[in-house]
Amino acid sequence: MHLTPKIISVVCLVSLVVGVSLFYAIPGASACSRMLSADNGQAVLTARNMDWPVDMGTSLWLLPRGLERDGLAGKNSVTWTSKYASIVTASAWLPSGKSAMSDGMNEKGLVANMLWLDPSDYGKRDESVPGLSLALWGQYILDNFETVADALRAIDGSSFQVVSQPIPVTVPGAGTTMSAAVLHLSLTDKSGDSAIIEYINGKPVVNHNRNYTIMTNQPSFDKQQENLRQYQGFGGTKPLPGSTEPTDRFVRAAYYMKMSPKPNDYREALAEILSVARAASQPFRVSGDPKHPYAGATIWTSIADSSFGSYYLAMATSPFIVWANFADFDLEPGAPVMKLDLRNNPDYHGNTAKLFVKADVTELIPD
Repeated sequence: MHLTPKIISVVCLVSLVVGVSLFYAIPGASACSRMLSADNGQAVLTARNMDWPVDMGTSLWLLPRGLERDGLAGKNSVTWTSKYASIVTASAWLPSGKSAMSDGMNEKGLVANMLWLDPSDYGKRDESVPGLSLALWGQYILDNFETVADALRAIDGSSFQVVSQPIPVTVPGAGTTMSAAVLHLSLTDKSGDSAIIEYINGKPVVNHNRNYTIMTNQPSFDKQQENLRQYQGFGGTKPLPGSTEPTDRFVRAAYYMKMSPKPNDYREALAEILSVARAASQPFRVSGDPKHPYAGATIWTSIADSSFGSYYLAMATSPFIVWANFADFDLEPGAPVMKLDLRNNPDYHGNTAKLFVKADVTELIPD
């Protein structure tokens, strides 16, 4: 199915470009973690924890090439046709019941992970520059680029402007609040190259180095690096921290990635990065800290294999891991969009490619 700008204009009756000044950012609303294992001798693997206060209605999607898209940023939005197929994790927690992509990989092995970052500032909207909804930032990258370097050229060249919009954040017992979405983006490609992109004071700040393997949340990446140097193993004297704060999770994930032994085979490589992800995860809990009312548990962990095209997902409420590989799908333009619905805790396990069913891609239009 092709999703044309005309269809989008019918479906999205309300513009996503609502002034952020009308809303406020909720500190630490999403406390996620990303880890990269690029030099293990087996495969380039990127793991990510999704931490959120409530169930997000998660599903896996297979998106073929040739989908026509709109940036959903109001006047002068970016338009494009997807060059590459992708497998993405999306969550149906928007008020409309539609889903938004937060994590995924394309058929060339480029991985995009979007995580919360409180100090994000995307600047005032400049309608002379094509706009791109923050909700589609990661998908735009997956649709259009093969490598980290390719994606960074587009970002450095200011060929589009990221535009934020409000999102609902629900806390059990406290109701729902509209918060300005504030995200940063990590990228990995098949070579093991890595980049972390943050918008600070209205400008993109690109941290590009294959050694940048860890990302959590606030503060900004440069300050996370500065904090890391205070700890044992990274030049400092402080012992390994144990809290769920983003800075502590950053240090802990960096330490365990550094200390991971060389895996003997592919299975061990997967197990190692999953174990580090779990060491940086957040347990189910009720927040009794008034400073952190929106603290969320880890609800799922993904592992994207850039080398061999498999995408794994471990739901916190399931004892099983599911995965799918691009080789098991029709990726050509005109092929159907496919979906694996993971809501209501189905007991799927293993390679679930045959369990994907045809789906309506308009469900993935965040509005």
